[in-house]
Amino acid sequence: MQVYILIYSLGDDEEGIHSLEIKGDTIVLMFEDRDDAERYCGLLEAQDFPKPLIELINRDEVVSFCSDSGYEAKFVEKGFLPKTDEERLLLSPPERNLDVSTWQEKSNSKIDQSKTLNTDNDLDSFRKRLEDLL
Repeated sequence: MQVYILIYSLGDDEEGIHSLEIKGDTIVLMFEDRDDAERYCGLLEAQDFPKPLIELINRDEVVSFCSDSGYEAKFVEKGFLPKTDEERLLLSPPERNLDVSTWQEKSNSKIDQSKTLNTDNDLDSFRKRLEDLL
Protein backbone atom coordinates (compact mmCIF):
# COMPACT_ATOMS: atom_id res chain seq x y z
CA MET A 1 0.00 0.00 0.00
CA GLN A 2 1.24 3.48 -0.91
CA VAL A 3 0.98 6.36 1.59
CA TYR A 4 1.83 10.05 1.54
CA ILE A 5 4.49 11.41 3.87
CA LEU A 6 5.79 14.93 4.44
CA ILE A 7 9.47 15.55 3.64
CA TYR A 8 11.64 18.64 4.18
CA SER A 9 14.69 19.62 2.11
CA LEU A 10 14.40 16.58 -0.16
CA GLY A 11 17.78 15.58 -1.56
CA ASP A 12 20.04 17.81 0.52
CA ASP A 13 22.05 17.32 3.71
CA GLU A 14 19.23 18.60 5.93
CA GLU A 15 16.58 16.27 4.52
CA GLY A 16 14.05 15.14 7.08
CA ILE A 17 10.61 13.70 7.56
CA HIS A 18 7.85 15.63 9.32
CA SER A 19 7.12 14.29 12.77
CA LEU A 20 5.22 15.18 15.91
CA GLU A 21 6.34 14.87 19.49
CA ILE A 22 3.50 13.45 21.61
CA LYS A 23 4.14 12.49 25.22
CA GLY A 24 7.81 11.85 24.51
CA ASP A 25 7.14 9.73 21.41
CA THR A 26 8.14 10.81 17.91
CA ILE A 27 5.25 10.21 15.51
CA VAL A 28 5.57 10.12 11.72
CA LEU A 29 2.31 10.62 9.85
CA MET A 30 1.35 8.49 6.85
CA PHE A 31 -1.66 9.81 4.94
CA GLU A 32 -3.89 7.54 2.89
CA ASP A 33 -5.34 10.51 1.00
CA ARG A 34 -3.21 13.13 -0.78
CA ASP A 35 -5.82 15.82 -0.09
CA ASP A 36 -5.40 15.25 3.67
CA ALA A 37 -1.62 15.53 3.31
CA GLU A 38 -1.97 18.74 1.27
CA ARG A 39 -4.36 20.24 3.82
CA TYR A 40 -1.93 19.40 6.63
CA CYS A 41 0.91 21.06 4.69
CA GLY A 42 -1.23 24.15 4.23
CA LEU A 43 -1.90 24.31 7.96
CA LEU A 44 1.82 24.02 8.69
CA GLU A 45 2.57 26.81 6.25
CA ALA A 46 -0.17 29.00 7.79
CA GLN A 47 1.69 28.66 11.10
CA ASP A 48 4.91 29.94 9.48
CA PHE A 49 6.42 26.47 9.50
CA PRO A 50 8.44 25.46 6.43
CA LYS A 51 6.17 23.80 3.89
CA PRO A 52 7.13 20.16 3.35
CA LEU A 53 6.93 18.24 0.08
CA ILE A 54 4.42 15.43 -0.23
CA GLU A 55 5.96 12.14 -1.27
CA LEU A 56 4.24 8.87 -2.16
CA ILE A 57 6.02 5.87 -0.69
CA ASN A 58 5.35 2.27 0.28
CA ARG A 59 3.79 2.07 3.74
CA ASP A 60 5.98 -0.88 4.77
CA GLU A 61 9.12 1.17 4.07
CA VAL A 62 7.94 3.99 6.33
CA VAL A 63 6.99 1.56 9.09
CA SER A 64 10.38 -0.15 8.80
CA PHE A 65 12.24 3.18 8.85
CA CYS A 66 10.28 4.32 11.91
CA SER A 67 10.86 1.04 13.70
CA ASP A 68 14.60 1.17 13.01
CA SER A 69 14.78 4.81 14.15
CA GLY A 70 12.74 4.47 17.33
CA TYR A 71 9.78 6.40 15.89
CA GLU A 72 6.13 5.47 15.69
CA ALA A 73 4.32 5.49 12.36
CA LYS A 74 0.67 6.60 12.46
CA PHE A 75 -1.65 5.90 9.56
CA VAL A 76 -4.22 8.63 8.86
CA GLU A 77 -6.97 7.02 6.82
CA LYS A 78 -9.23 8.94 4.48
CA GLY A 79 -12.22 10.26 6.40
CA PHE A 80 -10.46 9.86 9.77
CA LEU A 81 -12.34 11.51 12.66
CA PRO A 82 -10.35 12.18 15.84
CA LYS A 83 -11.79 11.15 19.19
CA THR A 84 -9.12 12.69 21.45
CA ASP A 85 -6.94 15.81 21.51
CA GLU A 86 -3.95 13.65 20.59
CA GLU A 87 -5.76 12.18 17.58
CA ARG A 88 -6.65 15.74 16.51
CA LEU A 89 -2.92 16.31 15.92
CA LEU A 90 -3.09 13.70 13.15
CA LEU A 91 -5.31 16.06 11.16
CA SER A 92 -4.13 19.46 12.32
CA PRO A 93 -0.65 20.41 13.55
CA PRO A 94 -0.22 21.80 17.06
CA GLU A 95 -0.67 25.54 17.50
CA ARG A 96 3.01 25.89 18.42
CA ASN A 97 5.93 24.34 16.57
CA LEU A 98 9.51 23.72 17.60
CA ASP A 99 11.99 26.41 16.66
CA VAL A 100 13.54 25.04 13.47
CA SER A 101 16.47 27.47 13.51
CA THR A 102 18.20 25.48 16.24
CA TRP A 103 17.50 21.91 15.08
CA GLN A 104 21.10 21.22 14.08
CA GLU A 105 22.49 22.72 17.31
CA LYS A 106 20.14 20.72 19.52
CA SER A 107 20.68 17.46 17.70
CA ASN A 108 24.47 17.81 17.92
CA SER A 109 24.41 18.61 21.63
CA LYS A 110 22.07 15.78 22.62
CA ILE A 111 23.28 12.91 20.43
CA ASP A 112 26.61 11.16 20.81
CA GLN A 113 28.74 10.51 17.72
CA SER A 114 27.86 6.80 17.41
CA LYS A 115 24.14 7.58 17.29
CA THR A 116 24.70 10.36 14.78
CA LEU A 117 26.48 8.00 12.42
CA ASN A 118 23.69 5.44 12.77
CA THR A 119 21.05 8.13 12.08
CA ASP A 120 22.97 9.32 9.02
CA ASN A 121 23.07 5.74 7.71
CA ASP A 122 19.34 5.38 8.36
CA LEU A 123 18.69 8.64 6.53
CA ASP A 124 20.85 7.58 3.59
CA SER A 125 18.99 4.29 3.42
CA PHE A 126 15.62 6.05 3.56
CA ARG A 127 16.74 8.56 0.91
CA LYS A 128 17.84 5.69 -1.34
CA ARG A 129 14.44 4.02 -0.94
CA LEU A 130 12.71 7.29 -1.85
CA GLU A 131 14.94 7.70 -4.93
CA ASP A 132 14.16 4.15 -6.02
CA LEU A 133 10.48 5.06 -6.15
CA LEU A 134 11.20 7.74 -8.74
